[in-house]
Amino acid sequence: MLIFGIHAVEEALTARGRAFEYVAVASGRGDSRLEKINQLCRAADIPVRTIPRDQLTRLAKTANHQGVVAVTAEKQYQDVDDLLATKRGQYYFLVVLDGVEDPHNLGALVRTAEGAGADGIIIPERRAVGVTSTVVKASAGASEYLPIAKVTNINRAIEDLKSKNVWTVGLDERGSQVYDQIDYKMDCAIVLGAEGHGLHEQVRKKCDFLVSIPMLGKVPSLNVSVAGAIVMYEVARQRRSKAQVNPRLVHY
Repeated sequence: MLIFGIHAVEEALTARGRAFEYVAVASGRGDSRLEKINQLCRAADIPVRTIPRDQLTRLAKTANHQGVVAVTAEKQYQDVDDLLATKRGQYYFLVVLDGVEDPHNLGALVRTAEGAGADGIIIPERRAVGVTSTVVKASAGASEYLPIAKVTNINRAIEDLKSKNVWTVGLDERGSQVYDQIDYKMDCAIVLGAEGHGLHEQVRKKCDFLVSIPMLGKVPSLNVSVAGAIVMYEVARQRRSKAQVNPRLVHY
């Protein structure tokens, strides 16, 4: 797998969550951020190769590499149980993606989920994008820190979460409650649908709550990564407020 871009490569090296074959840098580049990457490579005994920029572009298959490309092992996905074993706060906070296909959307959602304090993301094996080079770049390296589980069936994954007393909150324009009317101070998973058609009907039916985001303009809906960010940070806001009022109730 290839990881390209200064920030994405730097975070991947810092996280040390995957094996590196080598890191290639464009000849003639010698700024402080590249020096930090060189230091991280030396500390981890990872070879650094200097090659012409045009060769780097051919390697990355894009000119958007910022002069750095890492050749690495594939992303290691986890099981749902692994995500449930790494709770970051008092309550579980998971994000379930029902068929997101655009790598930029997935990368943005991973970045937001990591920043909002989520415990992990669950994605389906089929008819959805996995963690590609573009996803790593779009996530600004957050994909190297946030656990991601890949499952064969999202419906069964939701049932599994519910059996473990994790409440599922689906974001749907037909939702009967506004997203900020839910009390997220509970073990919960936010369920987001695919671009264009939202949640699949069976997934929608399995959610414990269906919430919507009020649209005050003329467009009917938001991009999934934007909508997801709004709801994820509402979860973070509510839980942070409780932590500030009574920090003894939150265990890290």
